[in-house]
Amino acid sequence: MLRAFSTAATGMTAQQMMVDVVANNLANINTTGFKRSQIDFQDLLYVKMAEPGAEVASGISTPVGLEVGNGVRAASTIRVFTAGEFQNTGRKLDIAIQGDGFLQVTMPNGDIRYTRDGALQMNRDGTLVTTTGYAIEPAITVPIDAVSIDIGKDGGVNVTDPGGTSSVVGTIQLVRFPNPSGLSAEGDNLLAQTEASGTPLTGTAGENGFGSIQVGFLEKSNVQMVTELVNLITAQRAYEINSRAIKAGDDMLRTANSIVR
Repeated sequence: MLRAFSTAATGMTAQQMMVDVVANNLANINTTGFKRSQIDFQDLLYVKMAEPGAEVASGISTPVGLEVGNGVRAASTIRVFTAGEFQNTGRKLDIAIQGDGFLQVTMPNGDIRYTRDGALQMNRDGTLVTTTGYAIEPAITVPIDAVSIDIGKDGGVNVTDPGGTSSVVGTIQLVRFPNPSGLSAEGDNLLAQTEASGTPLTGTAGENGFGSIQVGFLEKSNVQMVTELVNLITAQRAYEINSRAIKAGDDMLRTANSIVR
């Protein structure tokens, strides 16, 4: 009977974690470039009271066994990299990646991080940076006297000087990973490479499987409110059912305890 308590408790813990994941998805429904997460569960070890195929008499074996599980655990959270909707901003420094790829940014300690957030800015030195202020990699600096700036679908950054002469001051490179779901979320719309993600492959936008760059657009979150609300209801009902299993076990123990009175 006590096994039912601990088993149902693992179910309640798992559903609570599912609610946490759904809540984070909903909280970031308007975060630029955000990718929703989904949680995967695995069943725990089983107590095997009788093995399938065990011999019960000479020449006779059981077709099935007897085993009781010990509950469930959260195995992993998987980041889903389906494309989000594109929002037309009309701003020349807003870019969205249509297809596979990430932007690279350099952290203050020199580490490289990756993002789908293309809301670029220019700092006081003319360097292209993220909204947080991290410079994109490779660094691109726009001359202070430039009168216009245009970003091509291949990531080329073209500027025009006061004399009307156009020049390319740099190219925004993209990277992609064998297993993007293995990237580690670091906050600030940034992802970090891990052993699971594999080695990043650098390339030019629109070539060799990399997505093209759309200027004047931002990629919105791929969170679907209806889907998340359904997941929230499912987790809530599963949590209630597991709590009922604990109550049922408690009622059975109370009944057994009342027999000796």
